Amino acid sequence: MSYQNYGIKPQLVERVKLKMKNPVVKDRIRQLLGNVTKYDLQDRVKVRKLVKSAAVILHEKLTDTQEDQIINFVLGQKIDPNNTFHLLKLWGMFR
Repeated sequence: MSYQNYGIKPQLVERVKLKMKNPVVKDRIRQLLGNVTKYDLQDRVKVRKLVKSAAVILHEKLTDTQEDQIINFVLGQKIDPNNTFHLLKLWGMFR
């Protein structure tokens, strides 16, 4: 299922992708997500905190609705950061 099905706008995704090309920003996001587990990514409270922290790093002002859409997307994907297939699937979604 695409991120657009969750109401996430392609313009937001493109802005974030552009910002992630900055090595400093990319490294800060990598540090934020470095020790995240699949259980963390199924915990709404932890995901909300990660989304808020990432938004600060990326200098993105998210509305409550956008935040909820991103959280629902992350929860809906049932991501296991240690599963290469899951990561490839996500990579393909955002290429």
